[in-house]
Amino acid sequence: MAPKPAATVSAKVKKEEKISNIRGIRNAFAVIIACAAAAVCIFLFGMGYSGNFEGGTTDGHPLNLAGTVYKGGFIVPILMTLLLTVIVLSIERWIAIRSASGKGNTTKFVADIKADLAANKIDAAMQRCKNQKGSVASVVYNTLVRYKEMDENTTLSKEQKLTTLRNEVEEATALEMPGLSQNLPIIATLTTLGTLVGLLGTVMGMIKSFQALASSGSPDSTELSTGISEALVNTAFGIATGAFAVISYNFFTNKIDNLTYAIDEIGFSIVATFAATHK
Repeated sequence: MAPKPAATVSAKVKKEEKISNIRGIRNAFAVIIACAAAAVCIFLFGMGYSGNFEGGTTDGHPLNLAGTVYKGGFIVPILMTLLLTVIVLSIERWIAIRSASGKGNTTKFVADIKADLAANKIDAAMQRCKNQKGSVASVVYNTLVRYKEMDENTTLSKEQKLTTLRNEVEEATALEMPGLSQNLPIIATLTTLGTLVGLLGTVMGMIKSFQALASSGSPDSTELSTGISEALVNTAFGIATGAFAVISYNFFTNKIDNLTYAIDEIGFSIVATFAATHK
C-alpha cells in the first residue's frame, strides 16, 4: 500500500489534536433580544410598580429613584437594553479570552517554548502546548507539527521549508483571530449608539419641558418636572452605556493584542530556529 502524502497526514494530525478551545456566544442577536425582554420587564414591573409613585399610579410624583427613572419614558428600556447587552457581551468576551489565554501565564509559556526551541526539544515544546491550551498554544502546536514535517522532508529547499513554516503560522493565526474578536464590533457600535440614543432621550425630555413652559397661564410643574426627569435619566443612561462600552472594548482589544504579540514572537522564533539549525 502506498504511503499517504505528508499534507494528508498533517491535516489528520491537526484535526485530531486540535487544542484550542475558545468559548463564546455565536448568536449576538439572541443576546440582544433576551436583554430587550429583560429591560422591558424591569421597566414595566420593577420601575413602574405602583408603590414607587404617589397615589399608587404611574401618573403620580415618583417617591424613589426607580420611579424617577420610570419617568424617563420609553427611551429608558431601549437604553437599558443597550447597557445590558454591553454587560452580557463583556462577560462573554472575558470568558472567551480567558480560555484563549490558556491555563498558565502566557509570558512564561512564550519563554519556555523559546527555551525548548533553543535546546531543540520539539517534542517537549509540543507537550507544553497540550498542557497550556488556548490560542497561542494552538498556533504554536500546529506550527511545530509542520516544523517536524519540514525537518523530515528531503525534497524541498531550505527557503521553501521556511516559507511553509511562515505560511503555517499565518494560517493558524487566521483561524484563531475570529474567535478572539467575535462580538467586539457590536460592543464598539454600542459605544456610539448608547450615547446617541441617550442624547435623543435628552432632547425629547427638553421638548416636553419647553412645551410645559409654553402652555397658557402658569406652567404645569408636574409636566415640567417630568420633562426634566426624562432628559436627565436618559442622559445618565446614555453616558453610562457609552462609557462602559468604551472601557470594555479597549480592555479586550488590549488583551487580544497581547495574545497576537505572543503568537508573532513565537512564530518568529520557530522560523528563526529552523533557519539556524538547518542547511
